[in-house]
Amino acid sequence: MSRVSQAEARANRERVVAAAARLFREDGVASVGIADVMKSIGLTQGGFYKQFASKAALVDEATAKAFTDNLQDLLALEQEAGEHQAAWQSLLESYFSVEHRDNPGTGCPAAGFAGDVAREPEHRETYAKGVQELAAWIAPGDAGLAAYATLVGGILLARATAGTPLSEQILRASHAAAARAADSTEPSNG
Repeated sequence: MSRVSQAEARANRERVVAAAARLFREDGVASVGIADVMKSIGLTQGGFYKQFASKAALVDEATAKAFTDNLQDLLALEQEAGEHQAAWQSLLESYFSVEHRDNPGTGCPAAGFAGDVAREPEHRETYAKGVQELAAWIAPGDAGLAAYATLVGGILLARATAGTPLSEQILRASHAAAARAADSTEPSNG
């Protein structure tokens, strides 16, 4: 049996974390086992414990990665748009879309991990850091927090009512409320 090089081991670790971030947001941490994560990327469960101390360690790393990736996407969107306000408007359009509602695995990490972190407090610091950074991207201080809370609450309610007319009404109403909550969308970090 061939040994995995250090570079391959690092690449496999990154694949495990990315897969876990997606699966945990799709199905919830409690519903996804180590075997599920490893199988999704074609690896065996045996290699997991060479890379991670526990599932909890993976959850924390996957949470951090999901927030970091989301912030990087927003910064890239802002650079592409040429200004923060245009990027914010673009985020609102995609965030409150049916596609985002129906695909939590690649969606907002705050919404995707909210229920799990509420039940598993050991991940709260990582989660809180991610929430703070993304809210700060939206707008400084309370305006950013209020807008982000509106985004997350709106998408959670829209997902919970998917398949009913109320779901799309929630998407529209939340879009308008989030836009109002962050009227002063000057970025605080960039």
